[in-house]
Amino acid sequence: MRASALLLLLVCAACNRSAEKRVAVIPKATSSVFWQSVEAGALAAGQKYHLVVEWTGPPEETDYSRQIEILDSMIARHVDAIAIAAAERDALSNALDRAARENIPVTIFDSGVNSKNYMTFLATDNFGAGKMAARRLGELLHGKGTVAEIQHAPGSQSTGERERGFESVMASDFPNIHIVARQYSMSDRAKGMTVTENILTANPDLTGLFASSEPSSVGAAQALKARGLNGKIRFVAFDSSQGLVDSLKDGTIDALVAQDPFRIGFEAVGTLAEKLNGGQPKKLVELPATVISKADLEKPEIHALLFPDLKKYLP
Repeated sequence: MRASALLLLLVCAACNRSAEKRVAVIPKATSSVFWQSVEAGALAAGQKYHLVVEWTGPPEETDYSRQIEILDSMIARHVDAIAIAAAERDALSNALDRAARENIPVTIFDSGVNSKNYMTFLATDNFGAGKMAARRLGELLHGKGTVAEIQHAPGSQSTGERERGFESVMASDFPNIHIVARQYSMSDRAKGMTVTENILTANPDLTGLFASSEPSSVGAAQALKARGLNGKIRFVAFDSSQGLVDSLKDGTIDALVAQDPFRIGFEAVGTLAEKLNGGQPKKLVELPATVISKADLEKPEIHALLFPDLKKYLP
């Protein structure tokens, strides 16, 4: 090949790379399996729609200031579009206003914000998922007993919706089941275990538990096992991980309410691709949750939901 022709090919390749649209995807955190599954879905969508996906988030879900810094940085760099899962519903308002002034389309995913400056909100139907959890726990308790909630963190809209959905069904459908305690795990498994142990000490006749997030669920399961109460207190957990699946298998957890984090990441980037290609995505996209019992684990579709092929997409 002539040197001039090779140079032309290299120049064209560089032009193609510079023409690729860049989208920032900012999760609440990066450390858990849930967020790794969201990342895999986002990268899969980037491959499908020929977008460069930049995945950056704080290490912990309670590091609100770091998430704001990342969002501000992406706006300053003038990325083509942004998807962000709000760690705190009020904290991002000013940054979202700036994104709107810069004409950068923003999809809010997983957890909502107190702002109107976004293109699409895409998430699990969290209120409906909380209602599903309440119905399953109510059935397990045969409509009577005392229960406690291991909540996630104040200000998190997604988990707050789950908790409100849970409480609404308990009040309307199960009047003989009483919620006697509520404590936050603050997105920390160790704290989730500690607050659950405190609740168990204060309420020795407790018959049921609901946890609204993965850290809360893991901590609560650890507390039940430490007290020898696994299988004795009915427990409906939220989200999925290998540890939670193991606890479902051994009877510590009676049911998991699972989201589809891979699909959340894929669809969030998909809305940005639609906008960048001249379309107009929906303002609200809600995805269903799935209630999983031990018997469901053998189903291929449940296995695919719980264990997406992360190695196929993650670096």
